[in-house]
Amino acid sequence: MAVRKTRYSAADIQVLEGLEPVRKRPAMYIGGTDTTGYHHLLWEILDNSVDEVINGYAARIDVTLHKDGKTVTVVDDGRGIPVDMMAKYKKPALEVILTTLHSGGKFEQGNYIHSGGLHGVGASVVNALSSSLIARVKRDGKRYLQTYAKGLATSRLKSEGPARGTGTTITFTPDAEIFGLKARWDPALIRDRLEAKSYLHRGMTPVIRERLEIASYLHKGVKILFENEAAEAEHPAREVFQHDEGLGDYLKKILAERRANPVHESPFQLTREHEESGLKLDLVLRWTESTDEHLRSYVNGIPTPQGGTHEAGLRGGIVKAVRNYIETHALAPKGVTLTAEDIREGIVAILSSYVVDPQFQGQTKGRLNNPESAAQVDGVVRPALEKWLNENKTVAEPIIARIILAARAREASRAAAQQVTRKTAVSHRLNLPGKLADCASTYPLESELFIVEGDSAGGSAKQGRDRRTQAILPLRGKVLNAEQASTEKVGQNKELQDIVSALGCGIGEDFKAANLRYGKIFLLMDADSDGHHISTLLLTFFYRHMRELIKSGHIFIAQPPLYKIEIGKDTWWALDDADRERILRDHGKGNAKPNIMRFKGLGEMTADELKGTTLDPRKRIALKVTIPEDQALVTEQTINDLLGKDVSARFRFIMERAAEVRDLDV
Repeated sequence: MAVRKTRYSAADIQVLEGLEPVRKRPAMYIGGTDTTGYHHLLWEILDNSVDEVINGYAARIDVTLHKDGKTVTVVDDGRGIPVDMMAKYKKPALEVILTTLHSGGKFEQGNYIHSGGLHGVGASVVNALSSSLIARVKRDGKRYLQTYAKGLATSRLKSEGPARGTGTTITFTPDAEIFGLKARWDPALIRDRLEAKSYLHRGMTPVIRERLEIASYLHKGVKILFENEAAEAEHPAREVFQHDEGLGDYLKKILAERRANPVHESPFQLTREHEESGLKLDLVLRWTESTDEHLRSYVNGIPTPQGGTHEAGLRGGIVKAVRNYIETHALAPKGVTLTAEDIREGIVAILSSYVVDPQFQGQTKGRLNNPESAAQVDGVVRPALEKWLNENKTVAEPIIARIILAARAREASRAAAQQVTRKTAVSHRLNLPGKLADCASTYPLESELFIVEGDSAGGSAKQGRDRRTQAILPLRGKVLNAEQASTEKVGQNKELQDIVSALGCGIGEDFKAANLRYGKIFLLMDADSDGHHISTLLLTFFYRHMRELIKSGHIFIAQPPLYKIEIGKDTWWALDDADRERILRDHGKGNAKPNIMRFKGLGEMTADELKGTTLDPRKRIALKVTIPEDQALVTEQTINDLLGKDVSARFRFIMERAAEVRDLDV
């Protein structure tokens, strides 16, 4: 049992120096100490080599996974990290870069035109979280070596004699004290990442690099070699990735993986820059017969799975170009309104953008936040795509036909839904749970249901909602674990009964998607472990008894903020601790003292706060729940292990990941 101190004085204040903050709170820098965070160390070193490639200083990257399964080496033929002394620190530049946060050559323009590493923390964070790191540098005709451990230099910089060429070699082993003894590299994950890099990057010509212009790229792609010394017999131990056709080859690969049949012969390809900003983009896209939209985006070679402003600009540019083409050629169908979703349905696209000063969301860089990028990408894509459609009418015709077909299918689906459900105001209210605060609309596609944890939060949600389109269903406590219960027992559970009644589409064999009363269903829980547990139980229920709702994209997890931060007259909302630290770092105003409020639960938020952050469609953040086709088996096994009756599987899971939760607040 923890002893609570009654005295709080200056002696209790800690100042973490050097790289101590990284080892104390690694999640702030790499997102966590799980498998994702573990591999993020490699991505940081890899991205430094890629920065040399995209700026024209390197053409080859080698990645070697050593026999122990824990040590990895990244080699590039770039310029080599500087090794000359920095007078201010009385240390060589290499040591400063690897042992000091916010150090590097990417803060000022000139060294790099485009870069994925802008915060100056990547290499030093990798060093801090590694039990061993060896840096070898070739430059100025010599070979240099220096060793490190847990963020500290363990040797002086040594010259190992003459060397040909230039480049940097980093060998490191993630620290088992941070990631646990069982942590290992995933060769398949590394392989896929390296292959994606090989499609994306083409180095700039030396002439253009010297002029600091971005007008043309070499046709020859970067060469990436992956060697897996720990490979099993059935896996290739050595692979070389090089794709001279770049994104064109990448698109072919994705279409084959998704088994997506294109509706037109040649893809739309674009390599261009936004003259005023220097934004450079490579784009390839194709409409297919699939019913969903698939977009992969990258910024300066870094994947942005959470999207961002560059994706928003692409989507907007596509829609505007197609609308203009349809209007110019009088192709608009009668009696059907074409929506943006109709136009983008079936698109498979890859967007690789190069931004001079990218503003990522956090160190893990999953989302681009530059507000100007949306208009810049839109301004490049829209006229180019419209011109392409006009010049290739034999290609444009099947695209427009496919869009009109999507619109008619949507209209038919809406008509069917209106025919079957909510025929009158009376049937709209029949057999509904008493605590449901229903919405006024009887149109499923615009109606939303928020399943809320607790009556207190339910009260705030009812006051803050849009009564016309948003319904609120409060739950009391944790629901039944559907993984361990029979269908009969699930049907007898009051909380789950209320959910089924509110949705109106039945469960199990009686499930009928056409009877669904709400197009979007949000799980709105407290941002704590209990809230996450309730969300998991509800997701398990939907997965086992109403899986079609997940497959059809109806289930979402709401993202209420954990913190409210006031700095001067500005108010910011943070989803978690890492988001809070980012806001304080990016928006701190001199001596202005931030006022930070941590919400213990949704019930502590006012109706206006809940509306402005979580309910309002224009401002909220929500995660759509999906089951990727290639993850169906993994999903089944995970749910069974975590929530099934077999306790041993759950025990193994907890023990293997104990290190990941040791810093949780109790």
